[in-house]
Amino acid sequence: MAIAWCIALILLAPLAAALICAVVRHARAAEFLNLAAALLAFAATLRLLPLSLGGPLYLLSNYIVVDPIGAWVLLCVASVYLLGSIYAIGYMRNVGEDARLHRFYALYAGFGFTTLACPFMNNVGVYWIAIELTTLVSTFLVCFELDGESIEAAWKYIVVVSAGISLALLGTVLYYWGGSLVLGQTYDMTWQALREAAPHLDRSIATASFLLVTIGFGTKVGLAPMHTWLPDAHSEGPAPVSVMLSGALLNTAMIGIARYLQISDAARLGPIPRTVVVALGVASLFIAALFIVRQTNIKRLMAYSSIEHMGVLALGFGFGGPLGIAGALYHMLNHSLNKSLMFFGAGNAVQSWGSLEIKSIREVPKRWGAPGWLWLAGAVAITGAPPFGLFLSEIVILRAGLASINGWAVFAMAVLLIVIFAGFLNHFRAMYFGRPAPGAAGTGPAPGRESRGPHTAGGGPLAPLRLWCVVPMWLAFIPLLVLGLWWPDAILRFFATAAASLGMGGGT
Repeated sequence: MAIAWCIALILLAPLAAALICAVVRHARAAEFLNLAAALLAFAATLRLLPLSLGGPLYLLSNYIVVDPIGAWVLLCVASVYLLGSIYAIGYMRNVGEDARLHRFYALYAGFGFTTLACPFMNNVGVYWIAIELTTLVSTFLVCFELDGESIEAAWKYIVVVSAGISLALLGTVLYYWGGSLVLGQTYDMTWQALREAAPHLDRSIATASFLLVTIGFGTKVGLAPMHTWLPDAHSEGPAPVSVMLSGALLNTAMIGIARYLQISDAARLGPIPRTVVVALGVASLFIAALFIVRQTNIKRLMAYSSIEHMGVLALGFGFGGPLGIAGALYHMLNHSLNKSLMFFGAGNAVQSWGSLEIKSIREVPKRWGAPGWLWLAGAVAITGAPPFGLFLSEIVILRAGLASINGWAVFAMAVLLIVIFAGFLNHFRAMYFGRPAPGAAGTGPAPGRESRGPHTAGGGPLAPLRLWCVVPMWLAFIPLLVLGLWWPDAILRFFATAAASLGMGGGT
């Protein structure tokens, strides 16, 4: 009964908020309705997390599943949805679109609903539908500002991602066909049914199906070379939307790849499936390293960092074994928190300096004070430096790689992470300790959408950031630091259960 109530709150709270916000045409009412829904969903997720250890548990005629890995993804999504909802109140008030804000919050709550629904989906076909719904809702959020760049980014997003998801649908159909040769012409296509049928599937069908779903959902995750939509969508949408895209949406597709890896292990397809996922992870790190080093746009810098960390997640799940799965799940939560902090800071910087260009953002600590140093700490953390959580999870994933059949990827991962560390922090060195160029943007109001915000003329202190824009930065940073210094025993036990539920494939 407690589980049913938790699921109802997690799903119905944001859905109800979306419907009410669409009807109530009042910006202030809409922002607090969305925040209340996010709080309820987060609280219910915390309650559901320990209950999931008794799983997998099935509800609604097996259409909903509650298991450890699904509950963990829910925690990541609910955390980002809550942090983003708090931040959106301060950020969107600076945008000057009060007449349309109720639509923004209706879509934002709808985005929260669709991303929270994905980890619950037990029917493989319904999971595909849920993933596609996240695309449809988030497209309107990406182009919310209705300028040329954001509309172009939204079109690119929906075209590229829908093409990828179409391949995932083809792979899903092939899986169903392969299963029908074992289970009969009609059957419930659940994750469990496919796992049980996997040892009897035709190897050619199972291999082709896996490659199609991996490319399809890998497009949604933003793995290279299917990543081309991600930098545009993340950089052109409002900052609260970028937070949800990076910290929540990508995880909902990654869980699909993890579940399909489990099916491929059960089908005994050999090293091909995991090697493919590991290769996509290394390619993502390589692409991220190239573009991070030469980046000029602050939000695109954060977007390529997301590609990097999705690559790290792919390596963790691809390496497999208890360490690989534990490292990937730990990395998932740490990345969700850290990237929220980084996009909050980037959104504040764009509104404060009136520019997306890194060269225009200078003397951050002088003009921001404490929030500036907090953003810098987040930049150190996102590169995987100690003493933060991402350092710990990356070390665990590297250890898992050494024990896997794809040990070669460990050395590529280590080298590329060092390059990204140097390139990413070099941009922050310039923003924090570089001198502003004469006549550079950000020294006064600039024309266009980038001029919105509390920036002031000259190089003096900026107007104070709204409390709504600073508090979620602290709420993301504190657990990020704690998780880097202390790995609770309860989390260790949780990861052991999650690893057992996904299988131990990939190790020696």
